[in-house]
Amino acid sequence: MKDIQIDTAMPVLVTGATGYVAGWLVKKLLEAGVTVHASVRDHENPEKRKYLDAIAESAPGTIRYFRSDLLHEGSFAEAMKGCSIVFHTASPFTIDVHDPKKELVDPALLGTRNVLEEARRTKSVTRVVLTSSCAAIYTDAADCADAPGGILTEDVWNSTASLDYQPYSYSKTVAEREAWALAEGAGFRLVVVNPCMIMGPAIGGKPTSESFSIIRRVGLGELKSGAPRVGMGFVDVRDVADAHLAAAYLPQAAGRNIICAHPSDLFSALKTLLPRFGASYPLPKRAVPKFLLWLLAPWLKLTRKFVSRNVDIPWRADNRKSIEELGMTYRPLRETMEDMFQYMIDHKYFH
Repeated sequence: MKDIQIDTAMPVLVTGATGYVAGWLVKKLLEAGVTVHASVRDHENPEKRKYLDAIAESAPGTIRYFRSDLLHEGSFAEAMKGCSIVFHTASPFTIDVHDPKKELVDPALLGTRNVLEEARRTKSVTRVVLTSSCAAIYTDAADCADAPGGILTEDVWNSTASLDYQPYSYSKTVAEREAWALAEGAGFRLVVVNPCMIMGPAIGGKPTSESFSIIRRVGLGELKSGAPRVGMGFVDVRDVADAHLAAAYLPQAAGRNIICAHPSDLFSALKTLLPRFGASYPLPKRAVPKFLLWLLAPWLKLTRKFVSRNVDIPWRADNRKSIEELGMTYRPLRETMEDMFQYMIDHKYFH
């Protein structure tokens, strides 16, 4: 990652500051000497704050907490006051939902609307960095075949997700489209970060990110008989935090930015854990045949459509913009996966 000139003269707002990606972002901002306005739902809960507080104690920057609710208009006004940059990272990432509209779409869409409308009203804000996702670009690995040259780029938009199928992807798509609509004619520049599947350690605690749910199941041996080759991309959470800094402070940062280190598949990613952890944990050593996964899909809480469109299908995305314009360099996949697994051992995920 190239050196970035981080402006410490004005505070910045980070929404969802206690989240997985936001934790690393806040850490880097505090270490650079920035005053961080951290918006959280439960701002007085010391358990939620303790990891960020510990970083702030020894860092030159300062952290101030503000209570904000994604669903309440105007609740970001106090937190945003005087800020030059807004990092909107707050958005749920979970697959197991009962009411997709209430649990995924409303927080993503209404939260984005409330944050960006506040940014439009706040004269000090010059740039908004939105944490979107590659999920706003595609739903299934099979969608890559419909992209120009079979490779996803920043010009591609997800057109196959819905409330009924892959609602998480749908929530990220509608939220990002709303952001671009609200940025039209605003006094700030919108820069969007579109990471693929984020892996790697947290700064503390047990994040609710779906990534940790997947690796926990792996460590407990639920996939010991085999893992599916679900086509997807992977990127380290620390690299995603760097991408946010670049999006915020580099003069040339603009538009959407695919943040992806490794086009791969789930089994290949898990296989990188075998040399270091395979003797101690029941990790998958083989890929599950697609036909078997298709047959068993209903019992595995998967749809057969998902299996058909993702398993044994290559996933490809073009990350050149992130390298050329944001100066990104990416960690090796094995380092990311090993650091995450060791973190989860240390925090007793597998008991």
